[in-house]
Amino acid sequence: MMRATVPTIGVLSLLVASVALLELNGCAVCTLVVTFSGSPPATLSEDVRNSSTATPLLSSGKIQHVVVIVQENRTPDNLFHDPVLIARGAEIASSGVNSYGQTIQLTASSLDIDFDLGHAHTDFLAMYDGGRMDGGNRVGIGCSKSAVNCPPPNPQFMYVQASDVGPYFQMAEQYTFGDRMFQTNQGPSFPAHQFIISGTSALTATSSLFAAENPSSINAGCIAPAGSRVAVIDPSGHEFCSAYPCFEHATLSDELDANGIPWRYYTPSVGSIWTGPNAIRHICKAQMYKGHLVCTGNAWGNVIIPQTKVLTDIANNNLPTVSWVIPSGQASDHPVSNNGTGPSWVASIVNAIGNSPYWANTAIIITWDDWGGWYDHVPPPQVRVDCSEWGCGYIYGFRVPLIVISPYAKPGYISHVNHDFGSILKFIEETYGLESLGYADALADDLSDCFNFSQTPLAFHSIAAPLGADYFLSDTAPPTDPDDD
Repeated sequence: MMRATVPTIGVLSLLVASVALLELNGCAVCTLVVTFSGSPPATLSEDVRNSSTATPLLSSGKIQHVVVIVQENRTPDNLFHDPVLIARGAEIASSGVNSYGQTIQLTASSLDIDFDLGHAHTDFLAMYDGGRMDGGNRVGIGCSKSAVNCPPPNPQFMYVQASDVGPYFQMAEQYTFGDRMFQTNQGPSFPAHQFIISGTSALTATSSLFAAENPSSINAGCIAPAGSRVAVIDPSGHEFCSAYPCFEHATLSDELDANGIPWRYYTPSVGSIWTGPNAIRHICKAQMYKGHLVCTGNAWGNVIIPQTKVLTDIANNNLPTVSWVIPSGQASDHPVSNNGTGPSWVASIVNAIGNSPYWANTAIIITWDDWGGWYDHVPPPQVRVDCSEWGCGYIYGFRVPLIVISPYAKPGYISHVNHDFGSILKFIEETYGLESLGYADALADDLSDCFNFSQTPLAFHSIAAPLGADYFLSDTAPPTDPDDD
């Protein structure tokens, strides 16, 4: 198995830290050189696994399929203004505080809007404001060309009206809703999708640097144009250089392959910033074809285009053991590019599984890749500022919604446990007996509080949605990918 080594970490006492400069992908990189007392530094996966007190999931083979559905750019305060969840104790705010100390009431909006909010690392820092969570009004705003009276008053302080997200409310109310799910990174979609498949956006397996923003070109990853760059952040939280957006480190799919466990990554397009595998060198294996770079290789064969094939694979009894499902821009919930069909898209997948034999042994994990610039009142957990823990300076980001659906999900349950993208990876690792990658998964919980494997399996009840699977299977419109994030 490919093992991640992170030389800035160790449980053993740190004696000396020095800084060396080297060139990596054209970027001057600050690499921490660390000397430990006692034995040589172990990998992070060894350190954390040996010291972990987490209890492994006791699913006893009851989960045989895991489907991870990833939507776009929302927070719990923005997307789940659901009175039922609030009455059950979910932490959903109806107002926030701005940088002037003023209380701002959150106002209703439609799911499809004509403006976007900044959610780069600088926007994160602005809203976070040292943990006070009062800088939402300082988050940037971009109006579409056709927008009228844009921006509206206090655009960052809004929630989606219930009539637009009924299917989401049904799923969250019937099964488990997590109100402490945090985006692992503090930036936008491109690095977030790296964390979702591998628990890191590190440039290499041994790098202490993360890709922090979206790349400069429309095509992302290892098929990006030669001049494409992505901003890089160091352990102290400073973006000080850039690199080509193609990385080389272990991913969860490597462990699945090594253990003969089938997986697929369903996505609308090859070059999207949402297509995480395209930025992993050994998965993409970029080759020049007719003047353009294309991804090749056996592992890339598990990247399935278009994303709607997940519906036909379910219908044809061809669902792999582990799936990631990425939406088109139209069904993504992403501001501006979405057309309001996201809740129906997710419901169509859930209904397809729920009304099939797969329901008996499947866990569906639904989350959103980043906060999207929307106000959220819960500050993220922070690692130590002295950089003695993995990911300091870029871990963790703001909350994103989480819904866990399964016959063994706790019904009507609000999870207040801190989760992040590493929790999804850890759940899959423990379910199938895989080792830790040694990144976010090593420090995360395993979603075990969301399940009760001793309960009588829940019967599935179809989620009511305006549109069904037939709509998405017959939709021939080219997928829209946001040109920014």
